[in-house]
Amino acid sequence: MKKIIDLTMNINEKMHVYNVHWHPKVKIKQLGSFKKVNRETRKIVIGTHTGTHVDAPRHFINKGKTIEKVSLDTLCGDALILDFSKFPLKKEIQVSDLKKKLGKKKIKPRVVIRYDWDKRSNKKNYFKDHPFLSKKACQWLASKRIKLIALDCPQPDNPLNSKGSPCDAENHKVFLGKNIIIVEYLINLRKIKKDYFKLFVCPLKIDNGDGSPARCFAIV
Repeated sequence: MKKIIDLTMNINEKMHVYNVHWHPKVKIKQLGSFKKVNRETRKIVIGTHTGTHVDAPRHFINKGKTIEKVSLDTLCGDALILDFSKFPLKKEIQVSDLKKKLGKKKIKPRVVIRYDWDKRSNKKNYFKDHPFLSKKACQWLASKRIKLIALDCPQPDNPLNSKGSPCDAENHKVFLGKNIIIVEYLINLRKIKKDYFKLFVCPLKIDNGDGSPARCFAIV
């Protein structure tokens, strides 16, 4: 019997966003009400990288593919989950760690990395203490011709490699430079009890979009 698992954060004004001006805070304002117009409508201010979302290549690659041009065949299909939930904070995942975790399992076109980092949602260390992939680990995954990498933390990079660093977002650039789509801020990965499952990632179809919030779910 198939089971559907929602992997998506709720969107609300209290949710955390990366604290820079190019990632706006969520604002939701009710405009229509039953009392005034016999219906409800809302105005939403939200960034393209808010909550559970997709990074299109354009996010870091000049003239890279934009979100509306990313095919559903890339976003949806067979996935493999690798459980690093016991990995130490701030620790770098090496190629050897990936190979050990993989064992005899086969890599699928979509690889999901589980840290259980959603347990730290809205806490101070959410953006700075998560484990991360080494650049060589990203290159190794890219060499396996995956289509998509997904995580339940803010990014695949070392949190120190942000704007201003000589290694600014180097892991983003490894993946996006090869048109490997990145999905971030997933939740509930611990509810997936099997290595293989069907992943569905459904971003908004924004013209010339560098990314988009997305509803993501697993079918196990």
